[in-house]
Amino acid sequence: MRTLTELLILLALAIFVLMYRKSKDGKVLKNIADSVGDVYNKYAPYSFKIVREKAKELGQEYTTRQYITQVILLGGLAGIIGYFYFYSIVWAVIYALATIAFIPYLAYLRCQRVYSEFIFEQIQTYTTNVIMEFNTTQSFVKSLEGVRDSGIIEDPVLSDISKMIDMSYKNGTIDESIEYFNSKYPYYMVKNMHQLFLQITKEGSRDAGESLENMSMDIDALVEGVYRDQMDRKNFHKRFLTFALVLFALVIVVEFMLGKDNYIELLEMWYVQLILHVIIIINIYFLITGEKYYNEDVGAE
Repeated sequence: MRTLTELLILLALAIFVLMYRKSKDGKVLKNIADSVGDVYNKYAPYSFKIVREKAKELGQEYTTRQYITQVILLGGLAGIIGYFYFYSIVWAVIYALATIAFIPYLAYLRCQRVYSEFIFEQIQTYTTNVIMEFNTTQSFVKSLEGVRDSGIIEDPVLSDISKMIDMSYKNGTIDESIEYFNSKYPYYMVKNMHQLFLQITKEGSRDAGESLENMSMDIDALVEGVYRDQMDRKNFHKRFLTFALVLFALVIVVEFMLGKDNYIELLEMWYVQLILHVIIIINIYFLITGEKYYNEDVGAE
């Protein structure tokens, strides 16, 4: 086991030295991060590339330094846990590398959350301003044009509003354009508002002011609920990470109670090591599931 560990360490050092010599500017870690980023961008799904570009545009995408810091912190923490669980450098390295391999997935979840929050804010702005414009124009299509030209909506919602306008003029009706937008942004506030405009358009309601005012109040209530949910998620995330760290530390506490020598004797039993691996895997699954809950479906009503 010791020979294998020494070989792995020497191999890692040899690779690092080789890359350092080939690096022209000496910034090995940055070059590695850039190379990984290039490969990731090449094979990442097109939809995620759009999401990541929007996160960069909003200034919420991690910098190279932040990603390297994340690699060092998460990989180092996983290595420490792996070592003190098994007193093996090999397992420490394996769990450190496995944890680092999940960082692109964590970045994916984070970008999805940033994008979802952005889209929800855009949809909130869209619905509120269409209702305000309708009070002046008394025309749904003219309201869309007013919102489009106001400069308060950004892509991709802006492009979809333009497409709605083109479809409405082409078909002479708003039905298809509303169906298109509802399928792209299936929010209750969007569907309810569009349904109201369909009724006003087809039934020719003379006084839609009260209905639109009630709709605005409903939208405000939905938005308040969503933002409250986001705050609850953030509070949950802090408590969740603390609890996850406590779960990982339980075995180390047991080791402290038994004593290092007694604990190492237990490690010689294969089923004890198996149990420890199962504990780590379950805790990691618990962590990933929690991160997925925290980052996904933000803005869902």
